[in-house]
Amino acid sequence: MIVKVLAIGDVCGQNGLDFLCRQLRRLKTEKQIAFTVVNGENAAVKGIMPRQAEDLLDAGADVITLGNHTFGKNGIQDYLDDCPNILRPANLAPQNPGRGWGMFEASFGRVCVVNLIGRCDMNFGPDNPFFRIDSILEREKPKFTLVDFHAEATSEKLAMAYYLDGRVSALWGTHTHVQTSDAEVFPKGTGYITDLGMTGPERSVLGIRPEQSVSLFLNNPPQRFESASGSCKMEGAVFSLDTQTGLCTGVEPVRVRERRN
Repeated sequence: MIVKVLAIGDVCGQNGLDFLCRQLRRLKTEKQIAFTVVNGENAAVKGIMPRQAEDLLDAGADVITLGNHTFGKNGIQDYLDDCPNILRPANLAPQNPGRGWGMFEASFGRVCVVNLIGRCDMNFGPDNPFFRIDSILEREKPKFTLVDFHAEATSEKLAMAYYLDGRVSALWGTHTHVQTSDAEVFPKGTGYITDLGMTGPERSVLGIRPEQSVSLFLNNPPQRFESASGSCKMEGAVFSLDTQTGLCTGVEPVRVRERRN
C-alpha cells in the first residue's frame, strides 16, 4: 500500500500562518495526505511563539520542525519541553530545551521525524549532523523516517541525501525559502528535494518586506524585519511511501497560491 506524507516549507509571519490555516486541510484532503510535517521557525518572522505553534497543530500539522531561529522568541523554551509535537534541531547542544526527534503514531504505523541543522555558513557550531542522525537511526531502527534538514548549502543537503539513501523514507531541505526543481527518489529509495520553499507573502524577500532587504544590502542601519503584505503562497512536497518497505516511490512538489479578486 502507498501512503502520502506532506512536508510544508518555512511558514513566514502572520500572513503565512493565516494562509496555511485556511489552506492546509483542503490540500491534505485533495492529496489524500496521511501525515503532515510543517516547518514553523519563521511564524513570528524570527522564531515562533506557543500560540502560533498551537495554530499550526490545529490547522492540521502533525509535527512542527524548526531551525536556526528556534530560540528567536524567549517564550518558546518551556513549550519546547512541554509539547512533544514540536522539534528543534537534534544536533544542537544537549543542554538546550526541547527534543530533536520523536516517534509519532500515524494511520499506517509509527513514524520517526528528525530535525537537523546544517553547519555550512549557519554562523554557529552545532554538532555534526551526519554523526547525530547515525546515532538516532541506530537507536530506533524505524520503518518510516522523515528528516527535515534545515541548512544553507545545497552541497550539504545533497551529501546528506546520498549518505542516508535507503536508510530513511524521505529527506527534505528547509531554510532557503526557495522551492527547488530537483524532487526525486534516490537510487536506494529515499525521497528528496533540496528545499521545500516557503509559506508566506509572494511579493517579498524570503517573506520579508522587499525594501527592508534592499536596505540591508545597501549597508543601511539594521531594522527590525517585518513580514511583507499581499497575496501568499504555500509550498512543499508530497512523498509517496510504500508501507511494506518504508521507502519512497515518488515525490511531487506542491504550491498553493492565494486567489484574490
